[in-house]
Amino acid sequence: MKIETTHLKRCDLVALEGRFDSNTAPDLEKVLRDSMDEGVYQIVLDMESVEFFGSAAIRVLIMAYKECRARGRGDVRLAAVPDRIAQVLDLVGILPLIETFPDKTTAVGSY
Repeated sequence: MKIETTHLKRCDLVALEGRFDSNTAPDLEKVLRDSMDEGVYQIVLDMESVEFFGSAAIRVLIMAYKECRARGRGDVRLAAVPDRIAQVLDLVGILPLIETFPDKTTAVGSY
C-alpha cells in the first residue's frame, strides 16, 4: 500500500497504490483528513494502481465525500478506477454520487 499526495492549485491529487482493507484504511483516512484539515475540500483519488478496495476503505471514501460536500462546497472525485473496483462501488451505490473520470488529468481539470 502506498499513498502519495500532490498539492495542486485547485485540488489535492491523492495517488493510491496497492490494497486498501481494514488494516490500511486508517492510513487513507489520515491522508484525506490531513488535506481537509489544511482547508482543501477538492480531492481527486487516482485509483489506477489500486488492487483491492474493501469495505473499510469504502467507509473512508464516504466519510471524505460527506465532509468535503458539507464544508467549503468541495467534492471527492475518482480517476482511473479499475473495472472490478468500479463494479463494487456501483453495487454499494457510490458511483452515482461520486464523479469518476478516465484519468487523473481529466479529473483534476474538472475542478
